Amino acid sequence: MASGKGDGPFLIVVAVALFLFAIVNTFSVLDEVRGAGRRLAFWEPFVWETSSIVVILGMTPIFLALVRRVWPLDPPWPRAAAVHLAGLLVFALIHITAMGVLRWAVYAVVGDYYAPFAPLGDFLYEFRKDALGYAGFVLLYVLWRRQRVRPPLAVAAEPDAIEVRDGARRHFVPLAEVAWIEAAGNYVELHRGQTPILHRAPLSEMERQLRGAGFVRIHRSRLVRRDLIVEVESKPSGDYLVRLVDGRELAGSRRYRRPLLEP
Repeated sequence: MASGKGDGPFLIVVAVALFLFAIVNTFSVLDEVRGAGRRLAFWEPFVWETSSIVVILGMTPIFLALVRRVWPLDPPWPRAAAVHLAGLLVFALIHITAMGVLRWAVYAVVGDYYAPFAPLGDFLYEFRKDALGYAGFVLLYVLWRRQRVRPPLAVAAEPDAIEVRDGARRHFVPLAEVAWIEAAGNYVELHRGQTPILHRAPLSEMERQLRGAGFVRIHRSRLVRRDLIVEVESKPSGDYLVRLVDGRELAGSRRYRRPLLEP
């Protein structure tokens, strides 16, 4: 699973945005109540809004880890959709239940009462909001991660190399030394010799950047240098084995057979 190191700024921005949203919503509720000719203490709508946000922020690290582990942009997409639908259901159940219990606790402290499971009575209403929130949250996080981890190819001094960062250090791996590239979550493994090099980048991004550099996709998780392929062995299923000059064999998918056989 890819690390969440470096996501601190994203979490801070999300927390600040949510609390600002809570303040705006609090005053909106107060205005609506006054418009209806009723009075409501400021602390009540404020507790309603912030209890929701506190629960969301408490669950955020878990669901960010889920997004990193099952990256929405990586195939197979039906599997990613099913996992995140299940994640949404769990998120909604925990969020709706926990915020009701939290409100009950705050009301008890001030000598008042709030039914702890009242939000569950409006589950469909709350679930619609959670579905929009979850989808938006995942989208923003994906955009954030893509911006952070986009690995530029070396330019000028090293036009035929991949720049691999290790903290503050940078390594330039010559493309001529890379036999194949394999997906590893939100990372890729650059295979050269016997020891692969872990590089923070999605395979789809590597495929885009290496287009025209002699690499061909043979599987949803694998790119191979075309000039190292000495044999392609077909299977009855339509899948195939690619044999490299050093004797290593890599599985290929029939979905990517045509690009491999094209000149």
